[in-house]
Amino acid sequence: MTAITAVSVLSLAAVSAATPAPADAAPVAGGPGPVASAAVTGGSGPVVADAASLAGDVAPVTKGSAPLAGGDDSERAAGSVTPAGAAPVSGGGDSAPPTGSPLPPEAKAFGASIKLAALRGHLERLQSIADANGGNRAAATPGYAASLAYVADRLREAGYRLTSQEFKISFFREVATPVLKRTRPLAKKYVPGTDFRTMTYSGSGEVTAPVQAVDLVLPPKKGHESTSGCEASDFSRFVRGNIALIQRGTCSFQAKAERAEAAGASGVIIFNDGRAEGADTHKGLFGGSINTSTVRIPVVSADFATGEQLAARGTTVALVVQTEIAPDRRTRNLIAESTWGDPDRVVMLGAHLDSVMMGPGINDNGSGTAGVLETALAAKSLRTKNRLRFAFWGAEELGLLGSKYYVSALPPAERAKVKLYLNFDMIASPNHVFGIYDGNSSGNVISATPPPGSGQIEKLLQAYFEAVGEPYQDADFSGRSDYGPFIGIGIPAGGLFTGAEGLKSTEEAKKFGGTAGVAYDKCYHQACDTIANINDKALLVNSGAIAAAAFTYGYADDLPHAPNNPPNAGDSLGSRGSKGSGVPGVPGKGAVVPGRPGAGAGGLESGHDHDHGGLLR
Repeated sequence: MTAITAVSVLSLAAVSAATPAPADAAPVAGGPGPVASAAVTGGSGPVVADAASLAGDVAPVTKGSAPLAGGDDSERAAGSVTPAGAAPVSGGGDSAPPTGSPLPPEAKAFGASIKLAALRGHLERLQSIADANGGNRAAATPGYAASLAYVADRLREAGYRLTSQEFKISFFREVATPVLKRTRPLAKKYVPGTDFRTMTYSGSGEVTAPVQAVDLVLPPKKGHESTSGCEASDFSRFVRGNIALIQRGTCSFQAKAERAEAAGASGVIIFNDGRAEGADTHKGLFGGSINTSTVRIPVVSADFATGEQLAARGTTVALVVQTEIAPDRRTRNLIAESTWGDPDRVVMLGAHLDSVMMGPGINDNGSGTAGVLETALAAKSLRTKNRLRFAFWGAEELGLLGSKYYVSALPPAERAKVKLYLNFDMIASPNHVFGIYDGNSSGNVISATPPPGSGQIEKLLQAYFEAVGEPYQDADFSGRSDYGPFIGIGIPAGGLFTGAEGLKSTEEAKKFGGTAGVAYDKCYHQACDTIANINDKALLVNSGAIAAAAFTYGYADDLPHAPNNPPNAGDSLGSRGSKGSGVPGVPGKGAVVPGRPGAGAGGLESGHDHDHGGLLR
């Protein structure tokens, strides 16, 4: 386990995550290690830091410990504000308080204090950082380091106590545009990002070979989920050197790719299964990860139409994929904590800060970052009775790596202090819906089992949307974004989501506006996910909800925690009826409505088409 080091923003900004940390970097034990002088590249201006100048900002942290609570009432600034008439907020269970709405009027007012200009100011800064750093802000790149420095700089100025948490990742990127061409029987070139895409952790290769179908179900059968490529017997007649064509289905992409490589495949194409189950369609392009850097052959995903075409007898294709995998890169989480409030009662909010390599990630997830950051800045004048903690996660796009690491590093006593976690990932999709994570399992999608108290969080967020007169609907509570590791250890969670590459239904268009049959975010994981890809209304409404939730739980006497959950509960993510692999904290976003695909990336079950570096199947 790498050391968790508490540092000031000055030293944070000096970190360049594009290169590995020195091999001889010593863990921190009882105090900070040496801090090298460096210029800040992502803050408000050039700043030079050295060890002496940081002495007053650095708190000692023991290796593997949680971020320290920090401070007490004596640290409260003069002129701090406790809102008049802020009443204790009831909670603790999944039922709403008997006295009406769980949302205090003061919380609604605090939500209304969040302004669009400030939110867009954060997004403009993240856009400029991406523009100056190769067009992205991906984990372990200079763009991410500069993004982290900007956020840290603002939080430090607001008086928060900062913790930088470094961890190792397996870095992945494409170094060239992939190619998929049918050469026989009729030539056809497929479009990357439309017809197919490279899977995260795909190997590299350039091959032209016959396509060999592996246990396909064509046409697809209603109610039947394909097991294509999931069993060794599927490859009993596979011809070495051919390209394996595999249907999406019950087992993980990793299992499919590894079995194909073991059978001698020169490449793998995994296409959507084509099933149509009511509103749930499995035809579009999806992304995902093979969750390992051990597969050496090229692996791509494809939509159903492409797969169906390539399944024709006598088909030959040319497949070219060039990737870079570096297993020993390092990146960071940033944790900001108030110096006021009960350190044994932590209310935690978070958003992932990294983008994908393909674009600047202004909706995914600059939007969630802006909402959480602006809430933290607004909350600096509050003096809540509970401790506020704000997290900005690294490497979510590679598989929830930052939040997984954070949770795994929390000692049992620190886990018990975190009473709830609120997650905000993609809150301003241009063709948005207002989705609230389904913490009480009222929807009909099989997903992760919500810890007790998650339903109360859902009710609070619903109350805010009702108070401001906006419609809402369930979002699948599947564990496929950074709340996954938290619910995996029994911490109640909730959050908001406006949709990814799934298509908006006619019913949703009537309810929320926008265009039916068009993706919620047609620039999802693409270079066009710029500041022009943001829906201002969705950004402002959702950010108001973030602030209102922080206010409510910050002052609450009773918090929606699960009192009977042991603080050292296991890390595996509980799933209900899932056929997935059981990998803790499966990455992705979740579906915006029960039964509908297309919300982010992840895959406890196969009904969700997305890519956050970890779609399982």
